[in-house]
Amino acid sequence: MPYLLRDSKPRPPPLPREARATHSSGKAYEELKQDCLRRGSLFEDPDFPASDASLFFSEKPPVPFLWKRPGDIVKDPKFILGGATRTDICQGDLGDCWLLAAIASLTLNEKTLARVVPLDQNFGPDYAGIFHFQFWQHNEWLDVVIDDRLPTFKGRLVFLHSAEHNEFWSALLEKAYAKLNGSYEALKGGSTIEAMEDFTGGVGEMYEVKKAPDNFYEILEKALKRCSMVGCSIDTSSAAESEAKTPFGLIKGHAYSVTGIDEVSYRGQKVRLIRIRNPWGQVEWNGPWSDNSLEWRLVSPSEQKRLSQTALDDGEFWMKFEDFKVHFDKVEICNLTPDALEDSTAHKWEVTIHEGSWVRGSTAGGCRNFLDTFWTNPQIKMHLTETDDGQDDCTFIAALMQKDRRKLRKFGAEMLSIGYSIYESPGGDGHLNKDFFRYHASKARSKTYINLREVSNRFKLPPGDYILVPTTFEPHQEADFCLRIFSEKKPPNPTPSPQATEETEEEKQFRALFEQISGEVSAKPSWTSGNGTLEFTEFKVFWEKLKKWINIFLQFDSDKSGSMSSYELRSALKAAGYQLNNYLLQLIVLRYSDEQFQIEFDDFLNCLIRLENASREYLLPLEFLPLWKKKNIYIYPFSTVTKYIA
Repeated sequence: MPYLLRDSKPRPPPLPREARATHSSGKAYEELKQDCLRRGSLFEDPDFPASDASLFFSEKPPVPFLWKRPGDIVKDPKFILGGATRTDICQGDLGDCWLLAAIASLTLNEKTLARVVPLDQNFGPDYAGIFHFQFWQHNEWLDVVIDDRLPTFKGRLVFLHSAEHNEFWSALLEKAYAKLNGSYEALKGGSTIEAMEDFTGGVGEMYEVKKAPDNFYEILEKALKRCSMVGCSIDTSSAAESEAKTPFGLIKGHAYSVTGIDEVSYRGQKVRLIRIRNPWGQVEWNGPWSDNSLEWRLVSPSEQKRLSQTALDDGEFWMKFEDFKVHFDKVEICNLTPDALEDSTAHKWEVTIHEGSWVRGSTAGGCRNFLDTFWTNPQIKMHLTETDDGQDDCTFIAALMQKDRRKLRKFGAEMLSIGYSIYESPGGDGHLNKDFFRYHASKARSKTYINLREVSNRFKLPPGDYILVPTTFEPHQEADFCLRIFSEKKPPNPTPSPQATEETEEEKQFRALFEQISGEVSAKPSWTSGNGTLEFTEFKVFWEKLKKWINIFLQFDSDKSGSMSSYELRSALKAAGYQLNNYLLQLIVLRYSDEQFQIEFDDFLNCLIRLENASREYLLPLEFLPLWKKKNIYIYPFSTVTKYIA
């Protein structure tokens, strides 16, 4: 399906309390609830029905699931029982441990939890079978409404459930997130940071544990104190290792939550510990400092109580920080603000957001390996002015996110490998061409191209003007994207670089030709002096334009095949003096290019005439161009026109 930029103007982030209603009826949660109470009926969500389509899109349920409301499962259902805690997160028969690890982290911050899970919901007297949750998506908060019918088998919840069988907030939250992404199956496999950002609107950073800085313990400690959400995982070397259990009880390719970090007195020394939780609600680390290890026998009961240490098989365990660095490979941190965790001072961060698209044939140029098309990617201007205290450089974070790929899985879409490069701007307002990137190296770039939803990195660059080029790794890959730029002082809104206007006119006389056909040429009055005929000066202007357009086409038809690459259209139109934004360029390419991203001469000329029509509101007449007709636009055949140009 084509991806078209719908709003190319950057927007500021929304106010924290705004959330847009998303139900197809146009009604918000409270209005829908009151409608049900007046009718005396329980809510049934037509947008996410209790059917197999809401469960899976590529397969049928392995067993016949029954959709039941909590009151049909237990006698006394509760929304939240004794507070929403990480022990309420127990994974079911769905491979969404990445989501569950994020939910467990969410429970550690009451204010953030209350934003995602409005706490004034219950199964009390005003119960109407309707609940709602709020998620951040691409620059805005969405309010997602669901009914409370949940998939069950033999009277038990199939997917996420609480350790308390009559508590349902976590199961309903999972359903709302499944609705947001199209189905439960869409939640299979993912990165914890993805859900963390959807719960906070924060910005993520990833650390490779084996390459982490020396103060990594302090970084994690500060992250948890600032209520950042933290997850960790162990890499796999092959698909066969996914969810394989190590001799120490850890699961490879599995998402864990980091829920605590602290020091304990042990044999007269301070030992650094880290607390991890398995969203399965069971299967724990069995090495030093595990639940029943000998080390805890030498720790006072008061210390154990302070650390909430219990010997329960609940999926949560402590381990020595040095052992953590040996056994785990990746740590994901979602900061509620992008303050550097290495820095002890709080900064006032501003964020500017730009939304755009990669479209085949026009703006999907691929990475720098593909020089011929790389320059056609969107180009985002940045202006850095505020240096760090006592430093010569400016700190900023660039976070590039591909949009809605999980939701589009049912149509065959997968996460694309994305990244970006940052170049020092040479000045001017033009879209940088191929030669610029051929001879200039980038000043910074994302660490790697990777098939995650978002690629985020922190940079330090001298003050000045820069161009950020967001790309997919391969060319011709289509997707919508959202780019967030965090800086200590709000920069001018990043916008696509406008096209420079450079138009030259060759001075030649065509009086003989004009006199030859004069009397036969008429035109629409809006193009003429008002009498319905072309005067010589008007004919000369048009003819010189036509000749210029043909020469431009010949210039970009490098192999003389009678067609040009659609990726060259931006440059060709620039040579003709047209300034087009990405959205209009994408539309033109979709209209005039073929499946091989080629534009033939007649389509190129047709495009230019339509652009001229848009600016001058004229139409070439049948009498003047009688040899070719295409959608009511009359143009010269290539052979006929080149005869006069030779």
